[in-house]
Amino acid sequence: MTSVPLHAATPGGGTAMQLRFSFDTHDFTATLDDTPTARDLMSMLPLDLTIEDYSTNEKIARLPRRLTEDGSGPFRGEAPGDLCYFAPWGNLAFFYGGYGFSRGLIRLGRLNGGIGPLLTRGSFPLTVRGLA
Repeated sequence: MTSVPLHAATPGGGTAMQLRFSFDTHDFTATLDDTPTARDLMSMLPLDLTIEDYSTNEKIARLPRRLTEDGSGPFRGEAPGDLCYFAPWGNLAFFYGGYGFSRGLIRLGRLNGGIGPLLTRGSFPLTVRGLA
């Protein structure tokens, strides 16, 4: 089954790429930045992945292929709720604790509505869809 990702209107009149994530009993969304890496992620939808604990500040989900790194570089303002791509391993990183920029880390966007779902410990099937 193919899902076409839809875009939500932004206050400035443009569009924002939105994702819906579901695992365990949680259903939450993220708004992506308009970057080549985020657009490449959108082109892969829908996805069925596994989300799992990593370290003490993030969950990760391995992607079926690597994303483009075009236009990536250092960024600032790292905060819990950031959704990133870690290019060296080819995985998504969902940060629920403080972190710092490191080489190969590309910020994709931010979770909407807080980090609560990410505090559920364990490994779960994860669905990723475009927000309709």
